[in-house]
Amino acid sequence: MKITGVIPARYASTRFPGKPLMLIKGKTMIERVYRQAQKSEFIDRVIVATDDKKIFECVKSFGGEVKMTSVKHQSGTDRIYEVAKNIQADIVVNIQGDEPFIDPLNIDKAIEPLISDKKINVSTLAIRIKNFTELQDHNKVKLVIDKNNNALYFSRNFIPYDMKNNPEQKFDLKKNAYYKHIGLYVYRKKYLEEFVKLKKSSLEKAENLEQLRILESGEKIKVVITKKESPAVDTPDDLKNIIALIRTGKIES
Repeated sequence: MKITGVIPARYASTRFPGKPLMLIKGKTMIERVYRQAQKSEFIDRVIVATDDKKIFECVKSFGGEVKMTSVKHQSGTDRIYEVAKNIQADIVVNIQGDEPFIDPLNIDKAIEPLISDKKINVSTLAIRIKNFTELQDHNKVKLVIDKNNNALYFSRNFIPYDMKNNPEQKFDLKKNAYYKHIGLYVYRKKYLEEFVKLKKSSLEKAENLEQLRILESGEKIKVVITKKESPAVDTPDDLKNIIALIRTGKIES
């Protein structure tokens, strides 16, 4: 079974243009993501998928594998499929390019269900929410799962809604489990081809969450619960925070 990790990376980010090339203690963010992905026990090959020549040349400079892709893609999934359709792979892992310290063990945890069960076509990660601020943040995607750890729904709002402990009163995060989605996806290549051909669903449009297209089409998404999360870089302030964490020794560089 061949497993390939693909890291979509574009230069023209709305909130943080050029962030894949930002330096973190002498290494670009895209190199750090690449090196972390290489530490996965299951991944055989790591490829950066980009639409920018500067990112392309950067990856080449540190010896990484990179492919140029169309500038017209609307999502990272479309970008990774352009690369995946032209390579030999059974499983394709969509690794976010903005997590410079992503844990390789988390990558392997997400891959494992597709190795152990041939009926599973998609998997992802989630972590339990521990503070009310995250629960309220619409930029943090929440999800609910069934007894078999399949996703029931994803939302930018808090789910489930607890009628007895609503936000205007008091949430008991220890008693009730709320989960945050971690945006790493693992696909069987055959299913990835089916997925990118599906039209945007009504739920996807409402929440602006691509994964809802999968659920609305009737496909299941296996959710692996992890206890460890790596910080993502969405804004310049996020980058400053990560550098500060390195300086204080809370992150090993």
